[in-house]
Amino acid sequence: MSVQTAPKPVLEKEKTSRRIAFSQKRGKWDVQLSPYLYISPFFILFAITGLFPLAYTAYVSVHEWHLLLGQGKFIGFQNYIDVLNQPTFWKALRNTFSIFLLSSVPQVIAALLLAAVLNANIRAKTFWRMGVLVPYVVAPVAVGLIFSRLFGDQYGFINAILALIGMDPVAWHSEIIPSHIAIASMVNFRWTGYNTLIFLAAMQTIPKELYEAAIIDGAGRLRQFISITVPQLRATLIFVIVTATIGGLQIFDEARVFDAAGTGGAGKQWITVTMYIYDLGWGNQKNFGRASAVALILFFIIILIGVLNFLITRKISDSGGSKQGKKSKTTISKATRTK
Repeated sequence: MSVQTAPKPVLEKEKTSRRIAFSQKRGKWDVQLSPYLYISPFFILFAITGLFPLAYTAYVSVHEWHLLLGQGKFIGFQNYIDVLNQPTFWKALRNTFSIFLLSSVPQVIAALLLAAVLNANIRAKTFWRMGVLVPYVVAPVAVGLIFSRLFGDQYGFINAILALIGMDPVAWHSEIIPSHIAIASMVNFRWTGYNTLIFLAAMQTIPKELYEAAIIDGAGRLRQFISITVPQLRATLIFVIVTATIGGLQIFDEARVFDAAGTGGAGKQWITVTMYIYDLGWGNQKNFGRASAVALILFFIIILIGVLNFLITRKISDSGGSKQGKKSKTTISKATRTK
């Protein structure tokens, strides 16, 4: 018969040290994992509402897929080849880039200038700041209907003003560039106020010491805006330019309601890529495969233009910001010595 030895009693010190070690590990896990848990709902929703539709669109684009008949056989990249051989696709791409440039560039510049004015010491600040957001609240269809009447070829308000000053009327709905200018004006009307408030919020975070030091050095308002405000807004500028690029290349509502037919003009002079996608999928062709192919092409174009905009803007702003940072440090040190 074997004799069993009694287990050694665990000292209280060892228990305490184990509890401390476990609590330290738990705290470490909490610090490392909790940020991912906090942001996980966004990525879960994005996977459901963003990645899955994108992957499904890619799947549809390599099949024959009719709106009424449904899925057909696998055809590879034939839909892409068919789309690239259609002249309407290249017209839509040209129109999209033209309207994008006519809307995004003036929009960002105007929003930046308006934000600088609203950031100044003016009366009724809240009223004017709320006022710039009113066009954004108006429905796009209502904006399109109003501007389509303003830019009417025969009885439009803009042509009436041109006639008063002795100029010939412009064929806003018949010619390419005038139609793009009219549609771009709708986009600018709707989105300039939205971007203005973004710039305004960023301007209010700029340290006041920079402006005080610039005033001591004798810098005027224009010099302060160019040398302090714009470099300090480099992160916001990148954000606004990238979002304006994404929105500008996906323009649909304003071009769709520019006339009663909503087909992009008789000669497709203002049809956009998104309108072309709609026409392929739900128009005469009812071809979901080709529509999905165009959607994928537009997706990669937006990614490419967005990355280029981000890199160029960041390079310009970083170079300007580094120079301005050195000047600001020198100016602040001078101001400190003066005080």
